[in-house]
Amino acid sequence: MANPEKTFKVGPVRASVFRNPIQQNGKNILLPKVVIEVRYKDKSGNWKGTNSLSLNDLPKAVIALQSAYEYLLENKQAPEDLDPDDRTPAYDFRPAQRNAYPRLSQ
Repeated sequence: MANPEKTFKVGPVRASVFRNPIQQNGKNILLPKVVIEVRYKDKSGNWKGTNSLSLNDLPKAVIALQSAYEYLLENKQAPEDLDPDDRTPAYDFRPAQRNAYPRLSQ
């Protein structure tokens, strides 16, 4: 995997921003992606990563993901290596709707 453009760390939780090059409608664009990971040491003392979060990791993940989201909003212009005609971002961020998901009955 390529190196992330930016990584936000909150305790053991990391949110890393990547921009994956793709072609869409004949244009080269960089599609932003965020990868969430929790770092921990295994029984042998080796560092490992997982995308499974514990209850205590959830608030940290929210902060790391919010930071990644804000970073992408502030840095949504296309990089210099794209053709001048392709500099318009191919993605449009809109604020998330509140209560977009129905509550699960208990």
